[in-house]
Amino acid sequence: MSAITVVVFDLDGTLIDSAPDLRTALNSMLSALGRRVLLLEEVTAIVGDGARVLVERALALTGGVEDHDAADLTRRFINLYESRCCSETSTYAGVEEALRLLAAAGLALGICTNKPERVTRAILSDLGLLHRFAVVVGGDTLGGIRKPDPRPLLATLAALDAAPAQGVMVGDSLNDIAAARGAGVPFIYHAGGYGGDDAATLATLGIDAVIREFSALPDAIRGLS
Repeated sequence: MSAITVVVFDLDGTLIDSAPDLRTALNSMLSALGRRVLLLEEVTAIVGDGARVLVERALALTGGVEDHDAADLTRRFINLYESRCCSETSTYAGVEEALRLLAAAGLALGICTNKPERVTRAILSDLGLLHRFAVVVGGDTLGGIRKPDPRPLLATLAALDAAPAQGVMVGDSLNDIAAARGAGVPFIYHAGGYGGDDAATLATLGIDAVIREFSALPDAIRGLS
């Protein structure tokens, strides 16, 4: 792993399955509006672009965004979510061991997510993982600049004192891929996350490696070095 010194991770759908807690918070908000509740698979399909977009998509699925203050509903959703963001959220199998192995190999680890930074830190702390990450950049850390813009990823690398060529990003979405490409950073796709794992689709994405289990991550990083 000599050429790669830094690994930057997305969060939702990459390291953690947060959809159950997101669904509960969204459904509490929707129920208060007299809307139908969302199925879990509907929530996983709309995660990844930050809280406001998530709320707007939930409204669109259940009757439309019109006549609602999206900013106010986003604040309401975040309050609901923060109150229970760790209730049903869990890491994917093998995540903790993979992080331990990467740290033992001397790699610095960071988080670059579109989720608000405070919630991100709360979840990582509850899962016992916060100490693994030297840097956490959330969707609100840079004044609302979020992936697919490469700047959050570049800021994460800079905080870890690494050039793009020294880093690799691990994620599960088109936003992650676009951010990595824009930053000039190699990309490893987590096919077990929210973005799906259709082989034909993956072949068109221009990614550098695919993992379906986190036990494969150290070898995938070695293959990029």
